Amino acid sequence: MSPNTVTVETTYGPVSGLIENGIAAFRGIPYAAPPVGPNRFAPPTSPRPWDDVRKAHEFGPTPPQPVLKGKLGDLFINPVIPGDDYLNLNVWTPDPQGRPAPVLVWIHGGAFTTGSSAVTAYDGATFARDGVVCVTINYRLGVDGFAYLEDAPAPANRGLLDQIFALEWVRDNIADFGGDPDNVTLAGESAGAMSVLTLLAADTGLFHKAIVESGSAHIGQTREDAELVVAAVAARLGVEPTAQALASVDVAALVAAQGEVSEDVTLNADAERYGASTIASCGMSFMPVLDGEMVAQLPIDAIASGRGSDVPVLIGTATEEFRLFVVPTPLVAWPGVQPFKNRIRAYGAPVEFYDRYAETNVPPYVRNAPSGIASAVLTDRMFRIPSYRVAEARADASATTHVFEFGWRSPSAPNLLGVKLGACHSLPLPFAWDTLDNPDSAEFTGPNPPQDLADALHDRWVEFARTGDLTDWAPYNTTDRPVMTFYRDNQPVNTVVHDPRRDERELWKNELRAN
Repeated sequence: MSPNTVTVETTYGPVSGLIENGIAAFRGIPYAAPPVGPNRFAPPTSPRPWDDVRKAHEFGPTPPQPVLKGKLGDLFINPVIPGDDYLNLNVWTPDPQGRPAPVLVWIHGGAFTTGSSAVTAYDGATFARDGVVCVTINYRLGVDGFAYLEDAPAPANRGLLDQIFALEWVRDNIADFGGDPDNVTLAGESAGAMSVLTLLAADTGLFHKAIVESGSAHIGQTREDAELVVAAVAARLGVEPTAQALASVDVAALVAAQGEVSEDVTLNADAERYGASTIASCGMSFMPVLDGEMVAQLPIDAIASGRGSDVPVLIGTATEEFRLFVVPTPLVAWPGVQPFKNRIRAYGAPVEFYDRYAETNVPPYVRNAPSGIASAVLTDRMFRIPSYRVAEARADASATTHVFEFGWRSPSAPNLLGVKLGACHSLPLPFAWDTLDNPDSAEFTGPNPPQDLADALHDRWVEFARTGDLTDWAPYNTTDRPVMTFYRDNQPVNTVVHDPRRDERELWKNELRAN
């Protein structure tokens, strides 16, 4: 072997990785068989073993998915790597032969329809550099991963089954990469964070700590509503909404129809057409389905009943999450107040909250009314309050819950009106991963983002992955409500703030509770 490569034996065969700046990187390792043919809508199964050393030097294929359009496409640089063998993962390790190191497993976001482990922001070398073995995974998306198909071998939640299968691979193989299988942190953002909470509620026993960035435990689609969404996709294709019929459709055509339905769900928020659980959960077309089996109830209800109570949790949001879904889209130019009030109502928030949030539209919370006021309401509806509900539900848990907020505001203005992204959804990622020097992050962060903020947030994630504890940062409780705030009012203050924006939080005291 070359001195710049290293070989590790896995349960399916040997793989070689590249030594890059002292870090061993293994890319594109298959953890399951290609999900095609008879495996298309079935549970994941083991890949065919191999005897020769398999090069794991480049990212493997990425899941089929629609191309993001417009300004959102400019913000999210999403690599497309063709191939059927896309149930693969990547490992970065400081030393395959070293002492067992803590492990962080990353589930990417993308509304359960886009994204992959090949996104350059997810450079696991930054964690390996700091002594944490990092694993990033792919999973089935959209129709293939999350459509409810009654006639399929696995009718629902195939993407979640993929995630569990990948975690089982980590359990069985990570020691040979220098990782500790008894010290695994499962982390994710957006749909990835929602997946983490769903798996926490499932009590899989496959991870020991959880990091939840911009997620919600209130995500779950009824089977009836999921059937409405897949029927809309099938109607665009002129086929029946069954696994057999959809399997006969060209993948590119299926992905295109799926993208059209997803766009319609997001822009029109039509609960009558797509179902209340589809719209109120976040306006996403595909998500975990309440199948009565693996996802028997909303994760928040399972967590409130004590599921996952022995797993320490680090959970947080950005201050202005929902601006990402407004500022780069046509919604930023909507005239007047009423269209935004209609959107607030569609997403399950009391419409009168718009006027209450408008009362605090003064420095430092200037919100570019009316889009900014609606974004503030929906940030709390979709992300901040659901995150607090998780922390509240775990108040008596045996394991701790730490809550954080990311408040630095990006000056980037991806629209013709000059409206800035602010502290929006996904902005924390290049800070948490310490990848601010990645050119693909520049559209999000603008020029000269604060490296000291990346140092602070990344170091805390590393500390949590190592120990599950955080120094000088009290766990969340319902009396003091401590929230570690990374930048506040756009000032470089990283400190615990007690009950930030208390008046707005208290508006929600009777909303989004566990059933």
